[in-house]
Order: sequence, then structure tokens, then C-alpha cells
Amino acid sequence: MQETLQKDSVTQYSKDDFSSDQEVRWCPGCGDYSILAQTKKVLPELGIPREKIVFVSGIGCSSRFPYYVNSYGIHSIHGRAPAIASGIKLTNPELKVFLVTGDGDGLSIGGNHLIHLCRRNIDITVLLFNNRIYGLTKGQYSPTSEKGKITKSSPYGALENPFNPIKMAIAAGATFVARSIDREPKHLAETIAEAAKHKGTSFVEIYQNCNIFNDGAFEQLTGKEKKDHIVIMEEDKPYIFGTNNDQVIDWRDNHFYREKLDSSKSYINHTPNKKRDAIEFALAELSDNPELPTPIGIFKRTNEETYDGLLTKQVSDVKEKLGNGDLNKLLFSGNTWEIK
Repeated sequence: MQETLQKDSVTQYSKDDFSSDQEVRWCPGCGDYSILAQTKKVLPELGIPREKIVFVSGIGCSSRFPYYVNSYGIHSIHGRAPAIASGIKLTNPELKVFLVTGDGDGLSIGGNHLIHLCRRNIDITVLLFNNRIYGLTKGQYSPTSEKGKITKSSPYGALENPFNPIKMAIAAGATFVARSIDREPKHLAETIAEAAKHKGTSFVEIYQNCNIFNDGAFEQLTGKEKKDHIVIMEEDKPYIFGTNNDQVIDWRDNHFYREKLDSSKSYINHTPNKKRDAIEFALAELSDNPELPTPIGIFKRTNEETYDGLLTKQVSDVKEKLGNGDLNKLLFSGNTWEIK
């Protein structure tokens, strides 16, 4: 670990302190560079010693992430990063654990593990890079690829409907759910910071361009006319968007409708801290409708007991009642035998 600066007995870091000595090796122009840069800007703000930060990844382009952060890290098994990250957090609740995964790693082979991580509300921050393609294995369609997508593994068009990661996270019970974009660095850094500070499972979907195998997948949201296709969700503000900020989506009859902004009317405000399942799901579904803008920002943020907190308390209560266990006694209790 590199030298740190000391101030008032508290370790103070800069983003450079979180840069490892490894050469960053992604394809030139990959959106992963932006996500790494914004994460390293956020880490010093957390006020957490590097030795108490762990990055866990699975397999995929995004999963090289732990090599490039000067903290502890594990490059683990395809799809199993949520299970490994859970084990780390439950074994040592004092650690700040980040899970870095992709739309293939996290939503196909790792989908089951990711669902249960969200369900348990373990205090882990999940960064899911979504480029709508399998990049590491050279361009096969992924769970989030559009229906009809032509790829090496779907030469006549993918037949599946794309997976919606935000809907999954909300339905599974994550207590913080958000979305950002690699080409919106300020918004991305702010979103990662809010997710990292949240107590409980925080899930951030990050739209990320793969300029080799799926270039321009989010061009509508990053090009010159992006303001007509993105609505930035801000707390206690209506859903206003458009190049001239003259469009709005409003909630009526359990649906969102797009209309021209009328200053004489009042519109529904964004309230991610209130539990409103129907609105959360409707916002998540907007990205599936080409006629409506794609929301970025925080969909949901609620405070609930974490699994790791409950487990720590349970272990403490049992120890207080029964005393510390004896591992040797446990191993040789009951029906045992010796093989010679």
C-alpha cells in the first residue's frame, strides 16, 4: 500500500492513493475507464481505511476492476461473486465490501446469487456494468441485449426479451437502487457515492459502452439529443426533461405519461425515500419503452435492518446465553468414528 497522508489522527486519502501499480488493460475507449476513475474519486470521501475496503468481482471485462484499485480485492468465479462478497461481509462486518459485475456475469450464471444478495439486504455495494453484450468472450448476446439483436451467437436475431436489472433489484428487495451512465461522469460519481454510503444492499446499474462489440448501444442517451431521451430523477422534483426542459412525465391512472410542461399545473415529485412499489416499477419500465425517456438517478432508498447486522446480534445473543462454543468438542460430539 502506498504512503498515506495523516491529518488530525484520521487517514486522509486522495484518488491517487487508490490507484494500484497494475497497468489498466481494457480496450481503448471502453466505458470501464470512466467507472474506475469516478470510483477512485469517491473512495477518499468515504473516510474508510484502504485495509477495510474490499472489491470482489466475478468473470468478465468489468471483473478486472479489483486489480486497479489499491485496496484488498478478489477476482473470483464466474457468477459467484455475490456469494463470496456475502461471505466476506458476514465474516468481518467491519469491512466495506464492493461487488463489481457485468450484465453477463451478474444476470445469467450469477442471477440467482444476485437475487438473494438483494433479498437479504446485506451491506454490500453492487456496481453492475451493463453494455448489453458479452465482451470478454467476443460479442455474444447477453441477458440485457435487445430482442432481435444480431450477434455471433444470435446471427438471425436474439429471440429473448431483455432482462431489466433495475426491476430485478427492486423486486428482490435491495434497499438502494440506482442507474447512471459511463459518459455522465459527475452524475456517475454522485450516484456511486450515495450507494457506497447507504447501509444495506445498494445496487447501481451503469450503462457502459463496449466500443468493440456493441458500440453505440446507448447512443440515444449519450449523443447530441440525449436530453430528449433521459430524465434525471431528482428528489422532491417533478420528472422534467428535454433539450429546453419543456417536457415532463406525469403519473396518472397507475401509468407514466409524457406531455409538454405546463407551468400552471402541478406534477408528481420524485420521492425515492418513500416506499411506492407501483411507481418504482413504472419508473424502471420506462427504459423498455422507446416512446418515453430513460430515467437515471436513484429509484429507491429505504432504511431497513441488514442481514449482517441481524446475524451479528444473533451470534452475540446466543453467546451471552450459552457461552462461547468449543470447536473441538463439537467436532467429536455425537456419533464419530476413527479410520485407521
